[in-house]
Amino acid sequence: MKRKGKIPEIFDLQGKVALVTGAAGLLGSEYADALCQAGAHVVLADQHFKAGQKLAKVLTTRYGGQTRIQAVQVDISREASVRRMVERTLNKFGRIDILINNAALTVRGGTSTLGNYFEDFEEYPVALWNKALAVNLTGVFLCCQAVGRQMVKQESGVIVNISSTYGLVGPDHRIYEGIENPHDKEQSINTPIAYSVTKGGVVSLTRYLATYWAPKNIRVNTLTPGGVNENHDTRFVANYASRTPLGRMARREEYRGAILFLVSEASSYMTGANLVVDGGWTAW
Repeated sequence: MKRKGKIPEIFDLQGKVALVTGAAGLLGSEYADALCQAGAHVVLADQHFKAGQKLAKVLTTRYGGQTRIQAVQVDISREASVRRMVERTLNKFGRIDILINNAALTVRGGTSTLGNYFEDFEEYPVALWNKALAVNLTGVFLCCQAVGRQMVKQESGVIVNISSTYGLVGPDHRIYEGIENPHDKEQSINTPIAYSVTKGGVVSLTRYLATYWAPKNIRVNTLTPGGVNENHDTRFVANYASRTPLGRMARREEYRGAILFLVSEASSYMTGANLVVDGGWTAW
């Protein structure tokens, strides 16, 4: 059997069209940057349209000679909004080769009109639980469904769903002890129940779709990142590092290689899998 593709070629995304949700966020922007570097045309989908536009300008300046970049606004928890996102992408590019489901519910400081995001389980607001389900799980379902229709027509495509280590194992609550929420001194930070459960659901959704769409030449995998250092409380960083075999939190750019591997021909025989990049956190 003839061997196919040199190493640079199997990572090449020239001419591919990629859609990234939550693209303006910490890791979403890194995924988008990696896709642009590999030559893909990238649609930056985010609820915060101005942030998406700002990122589009940065990436266009950086890579404009080799890729086309477009920002679109989307609320992934609303089916009509997701459909419009897909329609706009198809109107501009005519196809979708890659979907990265990165968007997730973020409540800065824990304060929300729906309740306290960091509330103890015994008192956790049902409204926030439902919101997390709508964004983190139903949103991924809706994006896979809407983009998947096009990929089925094409008989090709790659989907990467972003999970979390806390979708695989229970949180180590000890690392949060004594760490105050900088936005609410009376509330300590934690990993809320809604986040863990929805991220676990993402892994199961990946497995289902991988076997369902395999005959259509559509691959579906999960990427599970570990904690990323983003100006956290120094005590939390130290606690997290002490719990991690590699002894530190991740740098945001350290997930570029993983995402490029999953969306390219480098992982052509991989579907239904979960690539865990967590510094060894789940290996204990």
